[in-house]
Amino acid sequence: MSPFYQGTAEVPPGRRAVALGTFDGVHLGHRAVVAAASAAAARLNAIGCAATFHPRPITILQPGTPAATLAGVTQRVRLLEQAGAEDIVLVRFTPAIASLSATAFVDEILVERLGAVAVVVGTDFRFGRDREGSVEILRALCSQRGIEVEAVTLLDRDGQKISSSRIRHCLREGNVEEAATLLGRLPSVEGTVIHGDKRGREIGFPTANISAVPGQQLPAEGVYAGWGVLSPGEQRIQAAISVGTNPHFGDVSGLRVEVHLIDYLGGELYGQTMRVEFAARLRGQATYDDSQALVAQIAKDVADTRQLLKTTIPSVN
Repeated sequence: MSPFYQGTAEVPPGRRAVALGTFDGVHLGHRAVVAAASAAAARLNAIGCAATFHPRPITILQPGTPAATLAGVTQRVRLLEQAGAEDIVLVRFTPAIASLSATAFVDEILVERLGAVAVVVGTDFRFGRDREGSVEILRALCSQRGIEVEAVTLLDRDGQKISSSRIRHCLREGNVEEAATLLGRLPSVEGTVIHGDKRGREIGFPTANISAVPGQQLPAEGVYAGWGVLSPGEQRIQAAISVGTNPHFGDVSGLRVEVHLIDYLGGELYGQTMRVEFAARLRGQATYDDSQALVAQIAKDVADTRQLLKTTIPSVN
């Protein structure tokens, strides 16, 4: 397991090739940046490091901006490790960090804290006070300090750059299939199983209610086919998933993620961590004339999920 440092002050001395960015969701473009840093580390006899900003810088630079993320910190660390990072460092993006000049950022963060001998970023990377630092400025400052810089062109799809904002838009539209293509894995949320209304159990389709990590971007309201992944052990179970407010009952004020684990025969799940992966959207939320109609629709959702997941390969998330 890769070392994870929850702040730059915790990082021990060492020569590092640093992949630098927010890496929200660790999509295909982010993985290319991490891979380039790993290659530089091997060539320079250094440690391949991923330094990830948290929270998203825009939430500090533009207060009031929605802070929705594609992966909580725990999930992001796991994904960066899977992408090949040997060291993972959380760079806490505070007003103090935001106020550093480009030169001070290079000296205080990259040189003093991270021991960078190489830095890899995306071609649109900006840093320093008022985003004054461009890739060209980073290259010039690092060259003076004997640090290599590589800028990776983030991958394109359909003529558009793969970006976290584009993926968040897909999720808001309920287009989890396109989000999965851009991520290189199924989009997911992760949280703890908590007590719900137990209505699903009463009608023969028990559900696990997930307390998702605050701030995670949920897909649009609707019913989805996917997987529930239980920790520890990464046990994967086919699932019909509801994201919404239970409009049939009309007494839920906030969005819920409710997961029916198909053919699950295990014990109680309360308190366990579950990752919920979304493979396809089956339908929108709806109300029904009576409970029988609701039960019939859920049975169809389960059948549709079984059929769809026969041809969908679960991802490593």
